[in-house]
Amino acid sequence: RSNPYQTNLLRDGVRRYLQLPADQTVLILHAKVAQKSYGNEKRFFCPPPCVYLSGPGWKLKQEQMKARDQGEAGFRVCGYMGLDSMGSSLTETQKLSFEEQPDAKGFSCAKALYISDADKRKHFRLVLKLFFSNGQEIGTFHSKLIKVISKPSQKKQSLKNTDLCISSGSKVSLFNRLRSQTVSTRYLSVEGGAFIASARQWAAFTLHLADEHCTRSEFPLREGYIRYGSVVQLICTATGITLPPLIIRKVTKQYAMLDVDEPISQLHKCAFQFQGSDRMYLCLSTEKVIQFQASPCPKEANRELLNDGSCWTIIGTEMVEYTFSESLACIHEPVSPVPLITALQLTGGGDVAMLEVQGEYFHTHLKVWFGDVEAETMYRSPKSLMCVVPDVSAFGSDWRWLRYPITLPLLLIRDDGLIYSSSFTFTYTPEQSFMPGQQVLSDAPQDSDKLLDSIHQEFTRTNFHLFMQS
Repeated sequence: RSNPYQTNLLRDGVRRYLQLPADQTVLILHAKVAQKSYGNEKRFFCPPPCVYLSGPGWKLKQEQMKARDQGEAGFRVCGYMGLDSMGSSLTETQKLSFEEQPDAKGFSCAKALYISDADKRKHFRLVLKLFFSNGQEIGTFHSKLIKVISKPSQKKQSLKNTDLCISSGSKVSLFNRLRSQTVSTRYLSVEGGAFIASARQWAAFTLHLADEHCTRSEFPLREGYIRYGSVVQLICTATGITLPPLIIRKVTKQYAMLDVDEPISQLHKCAFQFQGSDRMYLCLSTEKVIQFQASPCPKEANRELLNDGSCWTIIGTEMVEYTFSESLACIHEPVSPVPLITALQLTGGGDVAMLEVQGEYFHTHLKVWFGDVEAETMYRSPKSLMCVVPDVSAFGSDWRWLRYPITLPLLLIRDDGLIYSSSFTFTYTPEQSFMPGQQVLSDAPQDSDKLLDSIHQEFTRTNFHLFMQS
């Protein structure tokens, strides 16, 4: 930026943002696979794609629009969701109406989306377009790739073809459909700190493979693909609430199969037996989640008879989160494309350290910022930006006397002042660090050029650390 006044103004704005971030977040939650519809039937995506709006920036935007006499009506968020490459007509998409939840998040879901047999693609993305009710466009947001399948695989899954297998640490959704009726579908969810069966909302659960010989208090997690007969743990991704250790069983015609150990596949029917229990299974009763005791089969010891509420369908899920902040300026352009950072790669060191920012939806109007310091940024592709790592002296006199690690948030800022935050940080670590609380150079004169030069040299020999906050 050639205008120093604008540069300083923007830097002051970034400092205010870092002290009190006013982010707006759009979260899209959807299944990894979608079953194709045939003929006139419509196999609606199950679970339905959901959209959550969160962050204090939405409230701030509302106040700004009220100040312009647009009132509540002008601020309401509405949207449309459809499949990519469907054309521009809104009749091919589903309208979304957002409702405010008790946790102040906006929520909506697209219950009537499907993919027809006329669509020959093997993968597609969902497209979400958001607007304010006064007609102002917010932006366009995409889901992750969704794989199209014709029907759940009945064959024994091979680990050579892992497309449909479910791995430890991945996210899943569980739903139950009594007597195969769509209207009776209930999703395993969490509400008020308890597990429930909801007809409206579904939760994503991290499914972990665990060591079956350990107690619940010491639940070591393992890598690999989930197989029937494995001990697993389900952890709600939103709340962190967990169920006790469970043994996952294959379900065939309402029987739990005790001797099957093949890999689990998408949209398989399964049951969850509480480890160490006497045939007790995870079950729903209307909207409650209870335990059900299965009946033994006298003639077939490898089977146990379940009720309808104990038979769950399992499906992998994906989540993509877009975060932006309009707090520095009044933005009239759409916020999209919202860049997503997925990885950082550092090359070189000292005065020539370069950082490659990897991800999606990058463009030429973005600059990388280390905290409140703008880095010299070069656009390489929609998936890559390169920037020069700023010298520590760029962070001002406050850093002159410090000789311990400095951790800074990484931001992407658009030319018009729109901020895109990330969960990545960058840490400067001097080669010679002091213990926290130790007095460092307290008696040094402030104008000592020699001392400043030695500190500068130390930081240009620095070790850099890149990591993503959990």
